[in-house]
Amino acid sequence: MTSVDEPARTNGRIRDAARTQAEILDVATQEFARAGYDGARVDEIAARTRTTKRMIYYYFGGKEQLFTAVLERAYSVIREAEQQLDVEHLDPVAAIRRLAELTFDHHEQHPDFIRLVSIENIHGAEHIAASEKLGRIGSPALDVIRRILESGQESGLFTADVDAVDLHAMISSYCFFRVSNRHTFGALFGRDLVDPARREYYRTMLGDMVIAYLTAPRAED
Repeated sequence: MTSVDEPARTNGRIRDAARTQAEILDVATQEFARAGYDGARVDEIAARTRTTKRMIYYYFGGKEQLFTAVLERAYSVIREAEQQLDVEHLDPVAAIRRLAELTFDHHEQHPDFIRLVSIENIHGAEHIAASEKLGRIGSPALDVIRRILESGQESGLFTADVDAVDLHAMISSYCFFRVSNRHTFGALFGRDLVDPARREYYRTMLGDMVIAYLTAPRAED
């Protein structure tokens, strides 16, 4: 970890501190997503912002801490979207479809998030495991899924014996693959998974698959 003393700052810079940190995180997100953790350079991030490498070290402590901060912000964005999800007025089938659509939309709109998660998996999730903030952030979606599953099972609409974590994985895997593997899938099969002309088709297909799984007739034991 690199340690530096606090640089001299004017009142104007103090007022701009939050904006400066946000700008650093914006550029760092792009650089880590483009070059990966090992390939990203703090010098390059500093060169693309209105600050210095020394200031980045002051705010974040070093490259490792900067990458962790990037991950924390990336996950907070989807968690905030999940917290704002209002499905309490919907029946279980419509509610689970809406949740799937939220994940679909977010992953499509945030390709850098997909790349960052892929990079963190290459590194064994070591930054996430060490982050107290990410350990506390949880997933509001899991609470929503649990309530929807309970409602659907109590009403007899849902027949699948599945928990919230596994259903979350089922939805996320489809949405993640569609963005992360679009280039290799396109090269192999000649189909662009993020083609705008097929967007609604894929979005509907995701909901249909999840609902079909949850409501499929099952043989009695």
